Amino acid sequence: MKALVIGGARSGIAVAHLLNREGYAVTLTTNQTFDQIQELKDAGITISLDDRDMSLVDDYDIVVKNPGIPNEHPLVLQFPVVLNEIEVATRFSQSYNYYAVSGTNGKTTTVTLLHEMLLAKASSALLAGNVGYALSDAVFRDRDFVRDVALEISAFQMEGTPTFAPKVYGLLNLSPDHLDRYASVQDYYDAKLSILPRVGTFVRNIDDANIASLTHEFQGNVIDISLTSNADVMMVDGVIVYDGIPLFNRKDLKLVGDHNVMNAAMAATIAYLAGVSIADIANVIASFAGVEHRIEFVAEIDSIRYYNDSKATNPESTEVCLRAFDQPIILLAGGYDKHISFEILRPYTHKIKKLFVFGESAQQIEEIFPDAFVVKTMKEAFDSAKNVANSGDIVVLSPACASYDQFDNFEQRGNIYKEYVKTLQ
Repeated sequence: MKALVIGGARSGIAVAHLLNREGYAVTLTTNQTFDQIQELKDAGITISLDDRDMSLVDDYDIVVKNPGIPNEHPLVLQFPVVLNEIEVATRFSQSYNYYAVSGTNGKTTTVTLLHEMLLAKASSALLAGNVGYALSDAVFRDRDFVRDVALEISAFQMEGTPTFAPKVYGLLNLSPDHLDRYASVQDYYDAKLSILPRVGTFVRNIDDANIASLTHEFQGNVIDISLTSNADVMMVDGVIVYDGIPLFNRKDLKLVGDHNVMNAAMAATIAYLAGVSIADIANVIASFAGVEHRIEFVAEIDSIRYYNDSKATNPESTEVCLRAFDQPIILLAGGYDKHISFEILRPYTHKIKKLFVFGESAQQIEEIFPDAFVVKTMKEAFDSAKNVANSGDIVVLSPACASYDQFDNFEQRGNIYKEYVKTLQ
């Protein structure tokens, strides 16, 4: 049996190892060098450092691509069926129970919270997908063990998943994103909805207008969540209730903002469906301190509070951040241009005391906020922000953009920002 893996990085490397273990003669093609190349070669995996090498076109039993590789990639276009890493991993893990979460924003917080709840039920529960392990890596380590998996799944990861069928699929929200990858907003939404025909139970946030309108004809098993109206899961006097059963009290949630109440309600609902006890759900809610890089408190220095929201890679996520604070903030924003509009942020001018913009998208953000100060780098933005901040101010990195123009990923961007803050201590 022969397999071709297009694209290295975390998922490509993991699925190459998995397929190799399952008896496939694997070729991995990538345009980047990385530390694990010799390890892959030692395992018997063939490496090509030209991911556009058409001599690789051949008859394969499986062709799989890293989720970061677009469908229009020249080598991908040579094959009639190209699977995604998630699809391959789930084919070799039939005993796993998959509880998947997606949405434009809030995925990582929700799935991390869900994972904590699943761990309260069984210590073998995994966090995988777009966060935690690459799923193929988890399956490679132990495919036969019965596990509950909290799976964060992006639109990219849903492409090429014709048989992936999670027990539960939770969808938090839908707003325009990744228009550098998708031809239209509808194409992006379609990717998020593509697995619906195969899910066991669909849990949806009907407060989100796009979800409500795009899924109202869904005929499968569905559970609706709303914080503002009657639904299967709703808020009654500050308590999140599922079919009359109280799951948790909002006042016990440490995370700030209404968006985090929805994130917690989604996690609690899925956990309850997975068999987690009400007591364990409530205990996790009360102890959960949040996710790194998502409105993360970094430090208070000279009575100035610094927050890291590097995971805000689109304007909607930065909108959520602005709404979470009770006072105007000093905002650092900008980054890689994904060809999306920043217009949604215009109504929040009153929430921004000073704005420093950097990176590829700086000029576009300045068009919305003419008073913004344009600089080249995040370091310049940070230095400018600290120089104007006074006692009682809040300085927040919430870029509203991806990081790829100046950083490897949002994690690196956030960690570097936190290092800047530490130099002030």
